[in-house]
Amino acid sequence: MQPLAHFKTITHHRHLVCRYCFRLGLYRQGLLHDLSKYAPCEFWRGAKYYQGYRSPNDAERKRNGVSLAWLHHKGRNRHHFEYWIDYCIGEDGKPYMGGCKMPLRYVAEMFCDRIAACRTYLKDKYTDAAPYDYYIRSKSHILIHPETSDAIEAMLRVLRDEGEDAAFAYVRGLLREEKERK
Repeated sequence: MQPLAHFKTITHHRHLVCRYCFRLGLYRQGLLHDLSKYAPCEFWRGAKYYQGYRSPNDAERKRNGVSLAWLHHKGRNRHHFEYWIDYCIGEDGKPYMGGCKMPLRYVAEMFCDRIAACRTYLKDKYTDAAPYDYYIRSKSHILIHPETSDAIEAMLRVLRDEGEDAAFAYVRGLLREEKERK
């Protein structure tokens, strides 16, 4: 059980996401990001399964077949595509389980979250390609709306190919365009 190390890790991650969200003008989302990680049902499981180099949810899932902390977390945080999984109606009129399209502001927060998670766990091994590579490794086996997938992949590709400043400018531009359309 490592409550102090876990607290430091999740707080460091939260501060990074907050800073990144502020760069995008997402002040409220930055301030509220991942507060559920401090709830007892998430925090104590995180402390119990803490490893320091990856999410404790992975260790809990490996040990128990499910991560109760993750189930709690994803159901309360809209920046996770898993929050948006629901029954969809197919072209044939039949329901199926799938990913719903995420609002752009949450895709932008997911972008910030992926950078912060990679920086937090990879530390000095972090590169601007790491968030993109992580996403691509998981892409084939996740339930995510195609437009949401395209959006996050494009954001991460700009980060990988052009760097952080260009990526944040790109995402700010997308958010500005969406605001102008409304």
